[in-house]
Amino acid sequence: MPKISIIMGVFNGEQQMDQAIESVCCQTFQDWELIICDDASSDGTYQRLLWWSGKDPRIVVLHNNRNLRLARTLNVCLDHAKGEYIARMDDDDVSYPRRLEKQAAFLDNHKEFGFVSSLVDCYDGTQIVKNRFYRVAEPGKKDFLRGTQFVHPATMFRKECLKAVGGYRIARETVRTEDYDLFMRLYARGYRGYNIQEPLLRYFVNPEAMQQKRLYRYRINEAVVRWKGFKAMGLMPGAFPYVVRPLIVGLIPQRLIWNLVYKKKG
Repeated sequence: MPKISIIMGVFNGEQQMDQAIESVCCQTFQDWELIICDDASSDGTYQRLLWWSGKDPRIVVLHNNRNLRLARTLNVCLDHAKGEYIARMDDDDVSYPRRLEKQAAFLDNHKEFGFVSSLVDCYDGTQIVKNRFYRVAEPGKKDFLRGTQFVHPATMFRKECLKAVGGYRIARETVRTEDYDLFMRLYARGYRGYNIQEPLLRYFVNPEAMQQKRLYRYRINEAVVRWKGFKAMGLMPGAFPYVVRPLIVGLIPQRLIWNLVYKKKG
């Protein structure tokens, strides 16, 4: 039984996933399995994954006959995971060499936490951007009013915690917010997370994904996720202004937001 199961969903990732997989193979901690599910890709992703599994038997390849999207695909990976700990990773990110070692050691030594994440170095395709997604070490429930407090692909969970909340919730509103929803459900069940205060992952900021998140239907989805999450954590009705916040922000022209936030003083 491997100590750590890394789970990854891939859709048309042939062009970028090699670097992500290689970063797992080069970890200082080697007691792992990498479970990768091809979500019905239309490129050569599946064939490339089979090549990787032939190269390293710790790489387990799964395949969806139709596109199930990320949350359901990750649940498929979870059903096959044998590890005590479950680490997340995306196909366009890079785990630094000591990531698994440091996160596993943290969970081994801090039984009071159900999961652990870290700071990340953001990568825009050309350069590293430091501190863009800074996270406090020990977020509380009220910190989730501002948004998710953990970078999803940089997180390692105790498998028992994920099983206790039923894994990723499959619903219309959790599309692109499955991580925010998961973390709030974990906190609602009494589990806590910790952010190691050093970057353990290079996180790719996908411009296309960021643009899609700004679509108003996804802002409506986020509002629903916030409502359910805040209610489960006992933050309602006082948290209601934070529920409608993404809806209000979505009505403000992006250029105006840019000017309000970044306009130079004086």
